[in-house]
Amino acid sequence: MIANSFNLKRFFTKRSDYVGVKICGVRNETDAIAAIQSGADALGFNLYPGSKRYLQWQKEADWIRELPAEISRIALVVNLTLEEATQLLEKELFDGLQLHGDESEEFCQSLVKYGKPVLKAVRLETVELLERVRAYPVFGFLIDSYREGTFGGTGERFDWKLLKGVKMDKPLIVAGGLTPENVADAVLEMRPHAVDVASGVENRQGFKDKKRMRDFVLAVRAVR
Repeated sequence: MIANSFNLKRFFTKRSDYVGVKICGVRNETDAIAAIQSGADALGFNLYPGSKRYLQWQKEADWIRELPAEISRIALVVNLTLEEATQLLEKELFDGLQLHGDESEEFCQSLVKYGKPVLKAVRLETVELLERVRAYPVFGFLIDSYREGTFGGTGERFDWKLLKGVKMDKPLIVAGGLTPENVADAVLEMRPHAVDVASGVENRQGFKDKKRMRDFVLAVRAVR
């Protein structure tokens, strides 16, 4: 098992009184630093070439490596081969993977030995989808909105009521259409382990807006 300190990072710490914040789709050092200064617990780096937030991590590795140690660095990937996923987990650059494709339970099982957390994204169309992945050997599930032909990142909300009464033995991270204006309601209604935001804290040019990131984090922290 690869030695790492992910379990000491606050994003992966299971606490009933703390909701983590992950800023996803970070594409440059300036946005990463602004997100951290705004209070983010984790940053997501989109390694899927089909995304408008695609990051060629090999060119950006130097500054990613220098980010504060307490910040979780999570690689978002779609339908990698097992070899490709393994190579990412073996590197110290990322603390874990966020799987947004059609990865199977067996695929996830093959990643367990690397000792790093894996999040399985679920594009929630019906609550039955959660039942299908319940047994996956992952740290938790990222719940996103469903749009045919996409792998997440739609900026659209799913029906929050779908999660009402759902009991899972793994953490749930809520994404999909969250903004500084609605995230407090999302936390109150779903009480997730963490929330995940991309487009909801971006400006018109598609880069992260420091004020919106700060307002997003403050809105989460204000919920009791």
